[in-house]
Amino acid sequence: MRIIDVIAAVLLVIGGLNWGLWGFFEFDLVATIFGGNTAAASRLVYILVGTAAIYQAANLKGIQARWNVSLTELRPASGKRNDQATSSS
Repeated sequence: MRIIDVIAAVLLVIGGLNWGLWGFFEFDLVATIFGGNTAAASRLVYILVGTAAIYQAANLKGIQARWNVSLTELRPASGKRNDQATSSS
């Protein structure tokens, strides 16, 4: 895994946790830490989280290839692919 993928994943977790806190409790952790939602540091964090989301969305195919997964291919517990599991022997 490339370091930029790890950074993007960490930023997405931070963003997700912040949105979860906002949704459940109307509490903006980033704004609380950095002095309000219009503070320069808060805005930088929001921009970085948004950029990480765009990066992840734009590189979805590459990430799938590195992790050897596909959104269209579901693997049953037996480890066989769907087309192998449904074909007759």
